[in-house]
Amino acid sequence: MSKSKKAKLRSPSGMHDILPRDQKYYRIVYKAAKSIADFYRFGQINTPIVEDLELFSKGTGESTDIVQKQMFVLKSRGGKNLALRPEGTPSIVRSYLEHGMSSYPQPVKLWYFGSYFRYERPQAGRFRQFRQLGFEVLGDQGAAIDAQIIQIFHSVLESMKLEDLVIEINSIGDYQCRPYYKKLLVNYFRSRQSSLCSDCRRRLKQNPLRILDCKEEKCQRIIKSAPQIIDHLCKDCHDHFKEVLEFLDDLGLPYHLNPYLVRGLDYYTKTVFEIFQLEKQKEDSEKTVRNALAGGGRYDNLAKVLGGKEVPACGGAMGVERIIEIIKNSKFSVKKAKKPKVFLAQLGKRAKRLSLKLMEDFRKDNVFVAQVLTKDSLKSQLKAADRLGVKYALILGQKEVIEGEILVRNMKTGKQKTVKINRIVKTIKKKI
Repeated sequence: MSKSKKAKLRSPSGMHDILPRDQKYYRIVYKAAKSIADFYRFGQINTPIVEDLELFSKGTGESTDIVQKQMFVLKSRGGKNLALRPEGTPSIVRSYLEHGMSSYPQPVKLWYFGSYFRYERPQAGRFRQFRQLGFEVLGDQGAAIDAQIIQIFHSVLESMKLEDLVIEINSIGDYQCRPYYKKLLVNYFRSRQSSLCSDCRRRLKQNPLRILDCKEEKCQRIIKSAPQIIDHLCKDCHDHFKEVLEFLDDLGLPYHLNPYLVRGLDYYTKTVFEIFQLEKQKEDSEKTVRNALAGGGRYDNLAKVLGGKEVPACGGAMGVERIIEIIKNSKFSVKKAKKPKVFLAQLGKRAKRLSLKLMEDFRKDNVFVAQVLTKDSLKSQLKAADRLGVKYALILGQKEVIEGEILVRNMKTGKQKTVKINRIVKTIKKKI
């Protein structure tokens, strides 16, 4: 087969390279999250990309779309069932239990930034390998933590100049009041089963709450008249939710109640939330689209499901690629990469060897210097210096190496003078 007919190797579908030109956007998101994490004293944690399959089948939930449809599952050579992590929270709770963090001063506050994997149809802002950042608080059952988690995500988004943010919030109760509500849902949807999509007919048998999370238009019409859990909360869940809303009011955060918000994961209890950005459609200024940016909630029973003692906890996650897509299309000003003000040109092997040491000396003194080792002629190197727009070019040739000197040329005036090599770093620092 000829080379022209050979198939080109490409990145897997839904996975992409982050090229140098886009790295700055990931740094913006990371820096915004880290700044707020440091202020609120969250410790950063990195968990393995690969975990036991059971962690997610138990933790995320057997009936969820993530476990049933979206996980990348693999088997180790020893026959162990593993999975590429599809989300972060079960791994955080597993780490909390494994490393005895219950003996730490409570609550334990953790944040993360990393790659996650879901097998779903690639589309704008959604990939099979994607990055998430998350904040988790374990060991505190107070409503103030719920409000603070929401505030933290809102603050991260605001710090990147994202506007028109809206918080949707609901309570989905706990294991005391939720069973009765599920019965109400089953009775309601069963009589309308023929009008539901195939996924929701399956959910009706496995977990009726998942129906409320369906985005199919025909299901949405039925969901609008379904019983609302907010009317069936036990006293503990009702009081907790009331207190969360009072905290949000005190913080002045823009939220509204969505009685059908449940999130797509089995481990949530009580508070659930999502943060959206409202965006006007260009073709019709009266219509808006909602970009989901972050979401989370309380998960007081997840540690027990994973084999530990009950640990009250609350947290959430944010999709990094979705944020970057918005930043690229917004007025957010991205700082340009730092440009060098000095260029080091070298002529001959001895000069080239010495230039490597000189570059390291400049680096240690935080002086940004450019160099092109692949060009041997002075003319081509000075052309490169001119393209970079540097103020000074340092010229090091065989003669200068022998005499322990270096030429400093002003690129604007063309004037140059000789400086001792052992004083060049200090001399340049004064000039720039």
